[in-house]
Amino acid sequence: MNEIQQRVAASYGAQGLMQTLGARLALVADGEVHIELPFSTRLSQQHGYVHAGAVTSVVDSACGYAALTRAPAGHEVVTAEFKINFLRPALGERFTAVGKLENAGRQLAVCRGEVRSHASGQSGYKVVAMMQATMVYVAKPG
Repeated sequence: MNEIQQRVAASYGAQGLMQTLGARLALVADGEVHIELPFSTRLSQQHGYVHAGAVTSVVDSACGYAALTRAPAGHEVVTAEFKINFLRPALGERFTAVGKLENAGRQLAVCRGEVRSHASGQSGYKVVAMMQATMVYVAKPG
């Protein structure tokens, strides 16, 4: 595991929400992070789709960790703002949130993300949501 992967894995391991959702890191590369979320009825809304809150949480984290791959030493990231568009219901057996870093400055990073649904018997995936997010680099306490 390289330094970027170790940095993201350590931060991810300290985050309780992703564990609660049952999400896991699937890919960590320079400027790109994938988080996988299996379907669970515990995450559904009243129509049986994965709830927008769960979808938003995993893609926000994927974008944040994509930004963390370029954060200055001794810094973490927090979300300053995001915009999300839901394109279709979140139906599928598993979902992949893909965060990509578009621009990293000294204090801010701009990322884009998407959530892909994967269903059995279907080749490829369908994009269920798209996000644009701004992350802030913050010094670690201590």
